[in-house]
Amino acid sequence: MSGRRINAPLVIGGVLVLFVVTMALVSYVWTPYEFKFLPVPKEQTPNAEHWLGTDRSARDVLTQILLGARTTLFVGVVAVGVAAVIGVPLGILAAMSPGGFGQLIMRGNDILLAFPALLLAIMFSALYGGGTTVAMVAIGIATIPAFARIVRSGALQVINTEYVSASRVAGHGPLAIAWKHVLPNVAGLVIVQASVSFAIAILAEAALSYLGLGTPTGEPSWGRMLLESQNVLHRSPHLAIIPGAAIALAILGFNLLGDGLRDYLDPKLEGR
Repeated sequence: MSGRRINAPLVIGGVLVLFVVTMALVSYVWTPYEFKFLPVPKEQTPNAEHWLGTDRSARDVLTQILLGARTTLFVGVVAVGVAAVIGVPLGILAAMSPGGFGQLIMRGNDILLAFPALLLAIMFSALYGGGTTVAMVAIGIATIPAFARIVRSGALQVINTEYVSASRVAGHGPLAIAWKHVLPNVAGLVIVQASVSFAIAILAEAALSYLGLGTPTGEPSWGRMLLESQNVLHRSPHLAIIPGAAIALAILGFNLLGDGLRDYLDPKLEGR
């Protein structure tokens, strides 16, 4: 590890992600105003009282951005958690299973991979109704194939090593080998995939909320802010620019963090 260098994507991505996380944490202890209607006639442009202005419902935009960061991270954590908890064991099982059982798992994985996260979330919303929970579960299920494929690829390399063969000779069973040898060696791959999948989850949740299928009305969401701003875009473009920029920066941050972690954790790049 001593020969590896902290790269620019890792630093920039880490700073952007830290900024989003900080906004979410700050929202638990402070917001400029409550998330409710204010006694003003219409949306306001940024001013001394409302730093980012107010929307057409007279709600403070900065307050919504802070609270929306909380919703965004919550959706990402749950969606990525669902995908990792299911996808990682599936990938290891597919790599360690004898015969055609592993191939059967991956063919089912390929079928699920054919459904984009947004499309699967729309299908779930049509079946079970829109909402944050439905969106989180749908996005998580759609992301399972990515975890399973990358973990299987890494696990196959680990299984063919001499120390795993020695572990088998010593009488260790498949579960012990998976826990002691395979999982620790694919942990880096899982971390990188989790960062990239987090960005996908943020984009999918924002798109669903914009379509009215994600976070319901009355709850702060960057995607819903975009939806509510479209009717006043001609006179108050900042109501779309601000949440749009927040979404873009969050996605950029997690993508750069994933790229940076990949380069940092890749042993082939050590010393470069």
